[in-house]
Amino acid sequence: MVVNTNAHAIEDRADLRPLDESDTAGVEPGGMRERFVDAAIRALDEDERVAVVLADISADRFAEAAKRYPRRVLNVGIREQLMIGVAGGLSLTGLTPIVHSYAPFLVERTFEQVKLDLGHQGARAVLVSIGASYDDTGAGRTHHAPGDVALLDTLPGWRVEVPGHPDEVPSLLRSALGRADSTYLRLSTQTNDTAVPAAAHGRLVPVRQGGAAAVLAVGPMLTPVLEATRGLDVTVAYTTTVRPWDVEGLRALATGDVVVVEPYLAGTSARQIDEALIDRPHRTLALGVPRTELRRYGEPSDHSVRYGLDPAGLRRAITGFLAELTPAA
Repeated sequence: MVVNTNAHAIEDRADLRPLDESDTAGVEPGGMRERFVDAAIRALDEDERVAVVLADISADRFAEAAKRYPRRVLNVGIREQLMIGVAGGLSLTGLTPIVHSYAPFLVERTFEQVKLDLGHQGARAVLVSIGASYDDTGAGRTHHAPGDVALLDTLPGWRVEVPGHPDEVPSLLRSALGRADSTYLRLSTQTNDTAVPAAAHGRLVPVRQGGAAAVLAVGPMLTPVLEATRGLDVTVAYTTTVRPWDVEGLRALATGDVVVVEPYLAGTSARQIDEALIDRPHRTLALGVPRTELRRYGEPSDHSVRYGLDPAGLRRAITGFLAELTPAA
């Protein structure tokens, strides 16, 4: 049984700031976006089979690399569908394209090309997004993509990585470039306090031990989950890899009920978790971004509070879930 307690109503607030169209998601020094750009340029320098395909987003950051490698750093302009088509063609010639843009432009706007020009053609690529679910809140709904992972989940063969800290990004990109399958690398401005390097190898890594339930934190949800579960008798585990799930690690950790906390659409991974535990009695609580559109944008922290993904909201949901396990006196 999947339980989703995040579908509460979200009302407007008059104090949230208005829209501001700008390419600002992830530009903080040392953030995930900057670490990705540095790692991608290093890959261009080290491997002549690596290419980068852009649709204006982050083009300024790759300007010098484009001068050095004009045949391998391509900016197609604001033509995201073409960006995927070009990447598919490069892949079929033997190159490994890194394709980069905001999540809604990279996954949602181009979905037909991702399905056909990459998947159907057997063309391998590494898609790297910024913006996450609602990082660039001021740019409005056009820049929000809580459904990106669920959408890619309809296609076979994709690996999905969701780093939770900038230090995890370079190794995830290197691994993606070295694999035979396609990878979606989902970057965010929201980060954990510290990196968990072991999670970069596709593992579900125990962070805190307990007995009442297993709480699985994906990517940048680890720090809020640790704060939310402080003092609770639960196991907390962390992963950056959500496709494929670490089934062996999950079965070793989850001896009863499971809470999964993901920074995108609630319930996205519930099916994989339940299939992994199909032979065990358990309940699954799926926490993430609800199917609700917040029209007063504010800051990412405002969205997290309204969606119940801040530490206080997560604690309410998790303790309520655990309370249901305890019979009334």
